[in-house]
Amino acid sequence: MKRKIMWIGIAVVPVAAAVLLIAARGRDQKGLEIQTAKVSRQEIVQKVNATGRIEPKTQVKISADVSAKIKRLAVVEGQWVEKGALLVELDRERYLAAVESAEANVRSAEANATLVAQNLDRAHKEFTRSKELLSRGLEAQADYDTKETAAQVEEARHKAATEQVAQAQAALKQSRDDLSKTTIYAPMSGTVSELNKEQGEIALGSQFQADVIMVIADLSVMEAQVNVDENDIVSIHRSETAEIQADALIAQPLHGAVSDISSSANVSAAGSSQQKTEFEIKIAITDPPKTLRPGMTATADIVTNTNPKALSVPIQSVALRTVDQLLKKGEKRKDAEARFKPDKDGFVEVVFVVENGHAVAHQVKTGIQSDERIEILDGLKEGEDVVSGSYRAISKDLDNDALVRVNNEKRAEKTDTGGTRS
Repeated sequence: MKRKIMWIGIAVVPVAAAVLLIAARGRDQKGLEIQTAKVSRQEIVQKVNATGRIEPKTQVKISADVSAKIKRLAVVEGQWVEKGALLVELDRERYLAAVESAEANVRSAEANATLVAQNLDRAHKEFTRSKELLSRGLEAQADYDTKETAAQVEEARHKAATEQVAQAQAALKQSRDDLSKTTIYAPMSGTVSELNKEQGEIALGSQFQADVIMVIADLSVMEAQVNVDENDIVSIHRSETAEIQADALIAQPLHGAVSDISSSANVSAAGSSQQKTEFEIKIAITDPPKTLRPGMTATADIVTNTNPKALSVPIQSVALRTVDQLLKKGEKRKDAEARFKPDKDGFVEVVFVVENGHAVAHQVKTGIQSDERIEILDGLKEGEDVVSGSYRAISKDLDNDALVRVNNEKRAEKTDTGGTRS
């Protein structure tokens, strides 16, 4: 019995192989199954996609210019403040003592300067009298020289005393300025969008690295700050419209226009395979809702070009081939080169047009494109049937002048079931 089953299996294998071969030849004779679409005039809106964050157009980071403990926070996060309103009070005892000390130094320097001025006046009088007596022969030359030197010394002392007064006054001015900085007022009207400190914490005053106490922002004027790839930045211009979607407000699309384009690039992961060069652009948001908050993640579609009646085909219909890949059976390369002109990289942009049951490659010149369609500037005529699927057929399987059979029902089934078109 086992031998009988084995011989039956051996006999079935070649039969099955023959059936598969015949089926494959049958498919070849019927042609490659494809889907088609018409070359038609439709509106094409070209967009550039970018991601970033929502930020106020105007915001100020409040930090202390002097170091001290926070004695009082006069605001809470989310509070509206007017320009000039009190925000923070710092411990001022140390700075008050510094002012009193500086005031004492000024008084001391001024008193010393007054004494030196009196000595200078007396020295000048004695020198003047000695000079008169010398001219009459009533004063020795040595006494005259001594009084002249004394007058010069007092002049130098007076100059030094005057400079000491100026230095003491400058120190007093600095101390008073430090004391005034222990009280911080709002530089603009806006909302306290961020509060980073609590009462009792130390505020570190520094001119080189700000210790931010709070942020005041004008939330009525918001913008999306997004990063655009270097290949797309050249197509973006100021005032171009944009659709913005904040991740936290999915059901509330926003609108705006490009207000600013960075002239310098941001390079991330420099020197690695992950290096990415992007440019930041700012999109002013029209009528931002009250629910919009700084820091929200956002995606923007920036409209860079529109053609309301563009001659177009589905974007997947356009394929790249080399001249060798476009040779028809038995055709010489020089004959194909007469019809197809490759770009600098050696590729030809083609669309396969269905002609008498064959997919014939037409070189095309393309223009703007949307997510679904691409503009054809040259190479096709309105109303022609072009291959629009499957993706594998267009990208790999289709040869120039290949036999094809159209099955648009397959495309309709995928569309009806919510799938994407091939």
